[in-house]
Amino acid sequence: MKGLAAGIGVVFLSPLLLGGTAMMMATSSEAAQTAASPLDCVSDVDTSKITEQVTKILDGADASKVHIKDLDRPGEQIPNAQTIVATGISLDVPKRGQVIALATALQESRLRNLGSGDRDSLGLFQQRPSQGWGTAEQIQDPVYASEQFYKALLKVDGWQQLTVTQAAQAVQKSGYPTAYAKWEPLATALQKAIAATFPDTGNKDTGKDDEKPATTTGCDTADGSSFGPIPEGAVPKGYKIPNGTDPRARKAIVWAMQQLGTMYQWGGSCTNPHGPDAMARCDCSSLMQQAYMHAGITLTRTTYTQVGEGKAISPKALRPGDLLFSRGTAARPDHVGMYLGEGLVIEAPRTGKPVRITPIKDWDVLAARRVV
Repeated sequence: MKGLAAGIGVVFLSPLLLGGTAMMMATSSEAAQTAASPLDCVSDVDTSKITEQVTKILDGADASKVHIKDLDRPGEQIPNAQTIVATGISLDVPKRGQVIALATALQESRLRNLGSGDRDSLGLFQQRPSQGWGTAEQIQDPVYASEQFYKALLKVDGWQQLTVTQAAQAVQKSGYPTAYAKWEPLATALQKAIAATFPDTGNKDTGKDDEKPATTTGCDTADGSSFGPIPEGAVPKGYKIPNGTDPRARKAIVWAMQQLGTMYQWGGSCTNPHGPDAMARCDCSSLMQQAYMHAGITLTRTTYTQVGEGKAISPKALRPGDLLFSRGTAARPDHVGMYLGEGLVIEAPRTGKPVRITPIKDWDVLAARRVV
């Protein structure tokens, strides 16, 4: 969110580090099916109402009982919108760029991860493998698809001075270049609502922070001390998910970071950490389980069993997303957290404490496991 990925207090990658050749342009399946009139606009968008409804869904409400104008499948569409926003934040894309991405996905797929489209178009943005966007499998990964859209957008000269339609069209090269404009009000409302659910990002135009460069994965020897004291429930200033992080681990990190500040609950399922039910909040192992579930990876429920998941690794060769175990013994540890890179660990520590980020120097690491 994804983690958040997802990363979401979300995670940041500098757009200055984006590389590769320019992506060739996608053709919209839905735009090709229906010509849009300049008068065909989404009107009367109630931003406060959308924020309320989006928050309900992100907090685990039954999507069938939540109604958002122009979104007929909110249970599917809102999580995809959340991924687009979270990915934009992780790439340091300003709010304007996130709105453009949402408007594009609304037009191209109605925020659905489509398995088909015009010719070989696929996914949220109807990107085409034959046009250099990636493999079919990659394009149907919402994080990957969002990253590719943002990378192409950031290469458009002066994109921030263009209208939403002009910027989207510069990337997509649609046969219906005016189609994106009608989605700008809803896209703006969605971006505002979703960004507000991420710690410390709701009022930011961009998460860009040039004071601390991103690091690469591999042999990471940082101990987290460079960040100084870290307020409980906050993201240390300057933290970014390191470049090269496995996309699944990134999603897990993003989702875990979205739970920062929620209170620990022993035995809690972590299925609705922000909700009123204490038993739906997180303990250490359920935070790991749910974070990776949102990345498509199944973990067992307890610390005692998670210590046998994946493969054992040396605590001296950690990568973001690795599980770290402490307290008790290496064979039967009592606590687990997730390594974030740059010497930081996210954890649900104990009763009376919130989900938080701590430096690894404060951990007595008994074992480490890699599950991606």
